[in-house]
Amino acid sequence: MCCAEFGLSSELVIRLLIATALGALVGFEREKRRRPAGLRTNMLVSLGACLFTIISISDFGMFPPYIVAGIVTGIGFLGAGSIIGSGKHVQGITTAATLWIVAGIGLAVGAGEYALAAVTAVIVFFTLLLKDVEKEIHKS
Repeated sequence: MCCAEFGLSSELVIRLLIATALGALVGFEREKRRRPAGLRTNMLVSLGACLFTIISISDFGMFPPYIVAGIVTGIGFLGAGSIIGSGKHVQGITTAATLWIVAGIGLAVGAGEYALAAVTAVIVFFTLLLKDVEKEIHKS
């Protein structure tokens, strides 16, 4: 059975798959470092943002900025839940920021901005790799 039999264009399926793959790229690094929001979480956030964007544009005829605002706000709350403070030490800020930007990546894919989403995902991946550089800086 093909996607068209279900009223789904191959373009929309490709968008969902690209969003999931780009979320996986970022999630792979988080999973490798054993962070709470790892591979699956980042894949799902990107996929969800992509889906909501596609639906808002194609099915409801909504003004997309409203959906963008809802996604950004919702992911902000999800990210805030990952931040833990203990005295002068705060954990989870990078996890929160990662979830936020992964939602943006999914949103971009849902809007058909593949190159923008891909470049952003690569930048995020390499930015997260800077953790090793930070460790070296703090040693001195």
